[in-house]
Amino acid sequence: MRRNANIGGLFPDIITDPPSTQAIKYTGSKLKLLPHILSLAKRVNATNVFDGFSGSTRVSQAFAKADYRVYSNDAAIYSKIFNTAYLLNEKEPKEYQKLIDHLNSLEPIDGWFTENYGGDDSDGKSIGANGLKSPWQKKNTRKLDAIREEIDRLKLDQVTSAVCVTSLILALDRVDSTLGHYASYLSDWSPRSYNDLRLEPPKLWVNTKKNMVMNDDVFDAIDKLPASIDLAYFDPPYGSNNEKMPPSRVRYASYYHIWTTICLNDKPKLFGKAKRRIDSSDAIAASVFEEFRKNESGKFICLEAIERLIKQINSNYIILSYSSGGRATANELYDVLSAYGAIVDINKINYNKNVMSAMKWTNNWTKDIEEKNYEYLFLMKKK
Repeated sequence: MRRNANIGGLFPDIITDPPSTQAIKYTGSKLKLLPHILSLAKRVNATNVFDGFSGSTRVSQAFAKADYRVYSNDAAIYSKIFNTAYLLNEKEPKEYQKLIDHLNSLEPIDGWFTENYGGDDSDGKSIGANGLKSPWQKKNTRKLDAIREEIDRLKLDQVTSAVCVTSLILALDRVDSTLGHYASYLSDWSPRSYNDLRLEPPKLWVNTKKNMVMNDDVFDAIDKLPASIDLAYFDPPYGSNNEKMPPSRVRYASYYHIWTTICLNDKPKLFGKAKRRIDSSDAIAASVFEEFRKNESGKFICLEAIERLIKQINSNYIILSYSSGGRATANELYDVLSAYGAIVDINKINYNKNVMSAMKWTNNWTKDIEEKNYEYLFLMKKK
């Protein structure tokens, strides 16, 4: 790593108590990085920010609650639903309580979700349809079936519908039997899966800024932004830096396919033991930022995508978040950023590995990888 930038500085004015945020369990969550991200943003006196890969939406929520005008984007529909609920809400949270109470009062029904994702308790073992493991017990998928159909039947406005679906997903996340994703499920029911599904209003607030929510490829979203913005925050998905790790293991579309289905309620065709959506297969859902291959000239494809991103965005400053587990190295990212502006600061943060690392197949493939996991935050001023 070059040393002509302030590496890993802990600023005197670091924000040690960032705004509270709410989200599902999410691989690559930036919850612990929020103080660092907000501190970097504070240094550049921005009033608006573009979050290009909002994911679980924690960073967008934090920016919005910190009084920035937020332009938030992600290609995942569940991210759009969360962003719509949190960033576009203009009602007092208590105004949703009666509706949430109504959804909780519905009689359970046997529907599509129970057929495909509901399991029985057989001496603590998760047994679902065709003997496959399941992410939820049937008592909770039956509530899911009733609630999801009722949300559509009520024909709610966009924000209210998003609030209800967000509440439903948060409730399901509290009673699942997984390691935090939906590419595979636990053989034994988790203790939390025995709890009863119960919706609560999300932890909303009244937005006073005219935030914007997009559901696009990041390059298309950039074209919809104002002519110039103050700050762009990029946290792209990472292509693995392990030659032995198949790319199918880093596809967010496969990790969270169930949230997509709950948002759309489209009852899609499914495949595999985890009953994933057909459109979450690697051939369809691959992101260029998750690509682990090189192009014909020997350059990593994901690094090319990052360079295009930095070049195309018209913002005064950029914060790029990147993991040491990603395909690109810190030095390569430094070179790309330096070509389009001045690097103001770099934070190298020792960031504990998420729960995904506990999976046996991951350990088998990554046993020769450096044990520590670092997150880099690059702050740059564009030319």
